[in-house]
Amino acid sequence: MRKEYQVIAADFLGAVAYLKLSRPDKRNAINDQMIEEMADFQDTLPDETRAIILHAQGEHFCAGLDLVERIQNRSSDPLSGIKRSRAWHSVFERFEHGTVPVISVLKGGVIGGGLELASATHVRVCEASTYFQLPEGQRGIFVGGGASVRVPRIIGAGRVTEMMLTGRRIYAQESQAIGLGHYLVGDGQGLAKAKELAQAVIGNSTVSNFAIINGVSQIAEMGTASGYFAESVLATMTARSGDFAERTTKFLDSRRRNREEASHSDRTSE
Repeated sequence: MRKEYQVIAADFLGAVAYLKLSRPDKRNAINDQMIEEMADFQDTLPDETRAIILHAQGEHFCAGLDLVERIQNRSSDPLSGIKRSRAWHSVFERFEHGTVPVISVLKGGVIGGGLELASATHVRVCEASTYFQLPEGQRGIFVGGGASVRVPRIIGAGRVTEMMLTGRRIYAQESQAIGLGHYLVGDGQGLAKAKELAQAVIGNSTVSNFAIINGVSQIAEMGTASGYFAESVLATMTARSGDFAERTTKFLDSRRRNREEASHSDRTSE
C-alpha cells in the first residue's frame, strides 16, 4: 500500500513501513511541508507496522534545514522560530520514542537537520559515501531540531562543540568508531541491509521492542536508583507479555533438541 505525499513517499509492505525523503533536487532539505507530512505519516501508521525504514531519494540523505525557505519566510516574531523548532522536536521525538523501531539508511550528506533526524533513529546504516556535518556555526545560527540534546549523548558534547565550531565533516569510517553509524556498507547497499535488519527486528516481541526503544535511552538519563526501578518495571512488563512463555518454551526446546542431536552425532561417530 502506498500513501501519496508531495515531499516524502510512504510505502507499507506488511510489517515494514518505508518512509523516503523525496526532495532530491534540494538534497532532501527539510522544509515545513516535510515536517507536516512526516507527522501525518506517524499519525496514520498502520496497526500492523513493526518497523520503519527511513531512506532518501537521490545522492544525499538530507542537507538539513531548507535555508532558502527559511530566509523567504523569515519573521521578526521570535515565537515563529520557536514554534518551528518545537514542531521538529515533536516529529523527531515520535520517531525516537514511538511504538516501533526506526532503521535509517544514510548516504552522502547527513547535514544539520539531517543529522538531527538520523540521531532520532535506532539503527543507522551508513553507505560508504556518508558524511556527517553540523555547519550551523558557519551559517550564523544554532541547531534547532534536537542536535544539542541527542547527538552529545551519542558522541559526547566535546565532539559536537568541535563539529559546530569548525563545520568539519565526519566520514563513514570514522562514524563507526564514534557511534554515529552502526553498520557500514557499500554505496547502493544500504536499503538491502536495512531490510535484512528489519526482519530481525520484527521477529522480536513487540512489547520488548517498545521497552527497548523507550526504556534504554531514558534510563540512561536517570539516577542509579530510579534507573534500577524503571528497569525492574520494564523487565516485569515484558515478562508478563502474551508471548514470553511461548518464546521461552521454543528457545528451551530448541536447546534440548540441539543437545540431543549433538549427543546422537557423538555416539554415531564412535
